[in-house]
Amino acid sequence: MNPIDAQLLQLAIATPLVAALAIALGLPKRFSTKLAAVAFTVPALIALWLWKEFPAEGAAKYFFASTVDTGLSGFGIALKLGLNGVALPMFLLAAIVGLAAGLYALRSGAERLKIYLMLLLIMQGGLLGVFASVDIFFFYFFHELALIPTFIMVGIWGGRDRNYAAMKMTIYLTVGAMLSLLGLIAIYVKSGATSFDLETLRLTLAADPLRVSLQKNIFGLLMFGFGILVSLWPFHTWAPLGYGAAPSSAAMLHAGVLKKFGLYGLIQIALPLLPAGAAWWAWKLALLAGIGNVLVVGFITMAQRDLKQMIGYSSVMHMGYCFLGIACLGITGPGGVVLLMVAHGLSVALLFLLATSVHHRTHTFDMSEMGGLAQKTPVLAAFFVTGTLASIGLPGFANFWGELTVFVALWKFSPAITAVAVAGVVISAIYGLRAAARVFFGPPSEQLQKVTAAHPPADMGWGERLPALLLLAALLLFGLFPRLLSHTVDQALSQPAAMPTATAHLHR
Repeated sequence: MNPIDAQLLQLAIATPLVAALAIALGLPKRFSTKLAAVAFTVPALIALWLWKEFPAEGAAKYFFASTVDTGLSGFGIALKLGLNGVALPMFLLAAIVGLAAGLYALRSGAERLKIYLMLLLIMQGGLLGVFASVDIFFFYFFHELALIPTFIMVGIWGGRDRNYAAMKMTIYLTVGAMLSLLGLIAIYVKSGATSFDLETLRLTLAADPLRVSLQKNIFGLLMFGFGILVSLWPFHTWAPLGYGAAPSSAAMLHAGVLKKFGLYGLIQIALPLLPAGAAWWAWKLALLAGIGNVLVVGFITMAQRDLKQMIGYSSVMHMGYCFLGIACLGITGPGGVVLLMVAHGLSVALLFLLATSVHHRTHTFDMSEMGGLAQKTPVLAAFFVTGTLASIGLPGFANFWGELTVFVALWKFSPAITAVAVAGVVISAIYGLRAAARVFFGPPSEQLQKVTAAHPPADMGWGERLPALLLLAALLLFGLFPRLLSHTVDQALSQPAAMPTATAHLHR
């Protein structure tokens, strides 16, 4: 990484954190909102620049193609930042969704807006740090930094059942984080490496792998620890409840980006370092994800009447596809998961934004109390239908390529599990299109007629359109030109040292 890009990478992470500190120190409100707008925009511009400048040949180099050591180190821990072919798309996702969530928050009119923006900025800085960390200690540290504001925002600005939702999220996510931490520490201790540096760990374990039994145990810790954080069935119940109660910008960032931490950790850390453990757990993970996340949660999603809860459950369901791709091992499955993570992050953030826009006009999330909104809010209806089609995986949107790649890998893994996954697409189409019909088409309900008689709904203003357009444009860009993301992912995962395969002679 050249010196300018290295400084830009540090600046992208530092900007929202420094802005949050300035707001916490008592910056006046009129300056706080302007500073927050800049702090959300700067990382997005830097991420686009780094994405543009990322060398095609660098993506095929060993591990992280570009790194910068900040000089902060000790006890085998170093704040070393870098991007490789897998981290780059996730870093870009965090920047785009963070900008959209920030723009929406600035026009949200939330009470105690300064504190709201401060917490959102901390969350954004932590998310960028997660995907730029080469050291797995700071990979974990930045996740916790981003996670803490989520609990606070749900508890203070959340909706119905916010206290119960915040408590349940805290319990589940703390357990998941502790299991993950145990697994990461076990890798460091048992590897014999002198550093938490991911490159050093990979080199050490490529030369002298852990014995198979140890890999099984450690991979199990990471699979269930990261799995809880990603809402792997049956440890998923915190997610729909938490997203249903969370304020919109927090839901956009958590469901769109922070939830991908566990999947990213499995691909970037667990699969290459513990190949034999991954192979042993693959079928078990596929059954949990296929039957649990895709089918069971899919049918639960179909039964939802609350719009925000439906989106929350659909997010849990789509995480099943990601786990299925990881279970396929190799290159195609995990590569498809990276594409799907980016696509899902953009589409679910868009749907949570639009669900709140619907609520502002109907004063309810109950879809049975809606109907006919398309006549009065055609732009909102167009955005919602488009976002729903993207989530289903319609060709032309980024979700299509992620799901298709996972299905291709899954067919080689198990045709039966592939049939289950394809059935999930049908389920998605049913609940997604039915929700669009209930909310925007048909005759309006009596309850909605009373609400609109007193307060006729206005269509989306630019405070809502701009973040929605940002997310939708990214979905279309990566849907029409998927190679913009896939070429770095393919080259990074295709390196034997970066993604070793399980062998029968692991000896330690």
